[in-house]
Amino acid sequence: MDFSSKILENAVNEVSRLPGIGKRTALRLVLHLLKQPSENTKFLSEALLHLRNDVKNCEKCHNISDTVLCNICQNPKRTPEIVCVVEDIRDVMAIESTSQFQGLYHVLGGKISPIEGIGPQNLKIDSLITKVKNGEIKELIFALSSTMEGDTTNFYIYKQIEKFDITTSTIARGIAVGDELEYADEVTLGRSIVNRIPFEQSIRG
Repeated sequence: MDFSSKILENAVNEVSRLPGIGKRTALRLVLHLLKQPSENTKFLSEALLHLRNDVKNCEKCHNISDTVLCNICQNPKRTPEIVCVVEDIRDVMAIESTSQFQGLYHVLGGKISPIEGIGPQNLKIDSLITKVKNGEIKELIFALSSTMEGDTTNFYIYKQIEKFDITTSTIARGIAVGDELEYADEVTLGRSIVNRIPFEQSIRG
C-alpha cells in the first residue's frame, strides 16, 4: 500500500494494530477522521487517553471501573454470597444485559491455556480462593466459555475449593460447546444462568 503522506501512513499503521482491523479498514477509518471536524478527533483522542490513564480495576471483583469498587459491587441490592466467575468484562456485560443475575462477579482476566503460556498464576484465581476460604461466598457459578480452556479453568478452580462448604454450579449448556458468552443471545444466556446445574453433574455429563 503506497501512501502520499508519511503522517497518514503512520496513523494507518497505528490503527491497524487494533485487533480485527487490517490496513484497508484502518485506512478507511483514518480517512473518515480526516473528513470530520477537528473537535471530533480531539474528543476521540482525549477519551482514549482518559481511558488509558484513569480506568481502574475493581478491588473486589477485578471488573473495569471508574472507582475503587465498581457500581455492581457497590449496589446494595445485589446478592454478595452468589458469585459468577467470568473471563473478562465482555462476559459481565453479556450477563448483565439479560437482567437474570443479581449476584456479584469475579473476573479472572482470561482462561488457563498452556499453549498460550497462561497458567493459574497469571489469572485472578488466588483472590477468588481467598473469598471462598473467608466464607464470603455461598454459591460459585462457573460461566466461562464452553471450550477446552474454559473447562480446564473451571475444573482447576473446583479442585481448589471442593473441600469447602460451598455450592458450585455451571451455566446450563444452552450455550453451544465452543461458544463465547459475548456472542450468545440474551434469552439463551439468561436461561443458562437461571437453569444452571451443579458443577459435579457437568463433570459426569
